Amino acid sequence: MMSRRKFLELGATMGMVAGLGDVRPAQAASDYKALVCLFMFGGNDGHNVVVPLDNVQYAAYQKARGALALPMNQLLPINVPGFGNFGLHYALPELQALFNQKKLAIVANVGVLSRPTAYRNLSDPTFQLPTNLRSHSDQVVMMQTGYTNAGNGSGWGGRTLDGLQANNGGSTFPVSIAMNSPAIYCVGAVTQGITLQPGNDLDQNAMSVYPPSAAQARAVAQQRIVTAASGNAVIDAANQVMSSAITLNPILKSAVASATIPKAFPHTAIGDQLLEIARIISVNAQFGVGRQVFFCGLGGFDTHGGQPYQQWDLLQQTSKGLDAFYAALSFWGVDSRVTTFTLSDFGRTLQPSGSGSDHGWGNHHLILGGAVSGGRMYGQFPLMTDYSNFNAAADDYADTRGAMLPSTSLAQYGATLAKWFGASDSQLNGIFPQLPTFAIRDLGFMA
Repeated sequence: MMSRRKFLELGATMGMVAGLGDVRPAQAASDYKALVCLFMFGGNDGHNVVVPLDNVQYAAYQKARGALALPMNQLLPINVPGFGNFGLHYALPELQALFNQKKLAIVANVGVLSRPTAYRNLSDPTFQLPTNLRSHSDQVVMMQTGYTNAGNGSGWGGRTLDGLQANNGGSTFPVSIAMNSPAIYCVGAVTQGITLQPGNDLDQNAMSVYPPSAAQARAVAQQRIVTAASGNAVIDAANQVMSSAITLNPILKSAVASATIPKAFPHTAIGDQLLEIARIISVNAQFGVGRQVFFCGLGGFDTHGGQPYQQWDLLQQTSKGLDAFYAALSFWGVDSRVTTFTLSDFGRTLQPSGSGSDHGWGNHHLILGGAVSGGRMYGQFPLMTDYSNFNAAADDYADTRGAMLPSTSLAQYGATLAKWFGASDSQLNGIFPQLPTFAIRDLGFMA
């Protein structure tokens, strides 16, 4: 007997694969690329992810951060050509190693911008600024849609796939897959995103009966039901979802059984999501997939209090998960075909608020992959001394709380990734409508 709870769980899972078509094998694609978005929900504090170790800048950082300042001897040192010496948060030793191996890059002070913005523009009522800059819900949407308001219904990952459908050669295997939500990033005007649960291969409890002949009879009967036209659009749509899930089930099981994992993934929320993405990547060649986007996420970064432990815990989960993920891709020889990058609602204030920090604007982000020009920093890192001696003409900060005024736009950040993915210059303008207002369209962090 199936309990009511199990029935509801099964129904919810089937609903999440509504974007599937008739999955079938196809000729393997010769040019595979994937973008993996790791979203840090709540607003990760980038000020403590990347810290300047120059004596003058570190002293200004320590003064501004107060109790939130990380001791210099805890920071993990990295040398950044053209920028000097920095330290990563002590929860990130795996990412420190990947940075030193030139597989990881940092893009400094990224944020949603309508156009290049200076401090003087903030007090100009006629200047176009993004809306609701300190709102979690709005900024989660804007970071994923690439628009400077929350009114558009598609994401920049999905829109990028819209323009690259030819690269998938007619494959009907899912190309836009989320392991967390909200994931509007995966949805395009044409591209449909699907959501899967890590560890759930869509097995049906009702098929686990004895003897095997009885299970087979059920499977045959179910197949007849879901492929028969009912004359009712709602029922036919539901049958299509069930049929697609039935088809996808052995594929997911095969990925679990066949993928060799060289380094154990941490059994955490983000570790489980990255493991599932890795397994799906491992079987994509069987289905002619040329381009895929993935979305995963980790919540809890809204650290208004208790930040020292909470951020450490979340960052160490992220570091260990990404390390295992990259190790698997490298082992399979596809590390140069998969690029993982971070997004977050916004950054946080340099000035603390008790044992935490408040909503900011710009933030530092990480890009990982074999095609990344790693071991470097891109963009403009704000001077801590410009905050300690707040100077509105310096343009590093938006206010006296130390919210960073973005020097690099989300449009430039995303366009650099989309260009590597295969989007043409004209397509980039459609994916990121604000991009033409910026002189630099490619930040250079992709080889």
